[in-house]
Amino acid sequence: MAYDKIHFTASNAPSAQEALTTMTGRYGQVAAAQADVIVALGGDGFMLHTLHDTLHLEAPVYGMNRGSVGFMMNDYGEDDIHTRLNAAERTTIFPLRMKATTVNGMSTEALAINEVSLLRMTFQAAKLRISVDGRERMRELICDGALIATPAGSTAYNLSAHGPILPIESKLMALTPISAFRPRRWRGAVLPQDAVVLIEALEESKRPILAVADSTEVRQISKVEVSFHQQIEINLLYDPGHGLNERILKEQFLADG
Repeated sequence: MAYDKIHFTASNAPSAQEALTTMTGRYGQVAAAQADVIVALGGDGFMLHTLHDTLHLEAPVYGMNRGSVGFMMNDYGEDDIHTRLNAAERTTIFPLRMKATTVNGMSTEALAINEVSLLRMTFQAAKLRISVDGRERMRELICDGALIATPAGSTAYNLSAHGPILPIESKLMALTPISAFRPRRWRGAVLPQDAVVLIEALEESKRPILAVADSTEVRQISKVEVSFHQQIEINLLYDPGHGLNERILKEQFLADG
């Protein structure tokens, strides 16, 4: 497919705004709904924001790093953008669907491209019960929280919490405790992509919990159900040899990570 019609979008960072002015001046600008491709200028946080904003569009997203780490981004360059886009390799990922229920019985649904996190809200440790596909797997986990990560998000918060790195094309999710106190040595679980995970807050009044799906936060939760949303495809474009699969593989061999 030829990516001729480009919609550029940028974070508020000065370097990203400068790049936006330069790129639109050189290559033009079309509305996102009419674009063949979305080019996001910014960092990883802005890339996630762009992916959420363009879920309803068929156009893939090509990120160019105008942020700091840029794990999800391609290198920034102002020349030959059409050549780069047409040579780019496509990666398809799927988001998690979170359904969070509060102690008052209110329900909120949200999508997460990286992870769904449950976190304690006070000095009190969280107490959680974990079930998978309707079967209780852990009666009580005492911890700062827990998270469920996609392969794309497995090198983000999940890795910082000592969770496993998942190959981008694996049909898996990572369930990782955050600072587990009891059982102290539990390192989490790797689950199939079709699993449905239910995490319930125990002693919810004494030990309040919040849930976060990427940037959507729900406080005072009583339970959270998480599964992959298999009907939503998110397509990303990467320069040849620099896709997420290569970056995730490379991450596993970093000695100073």
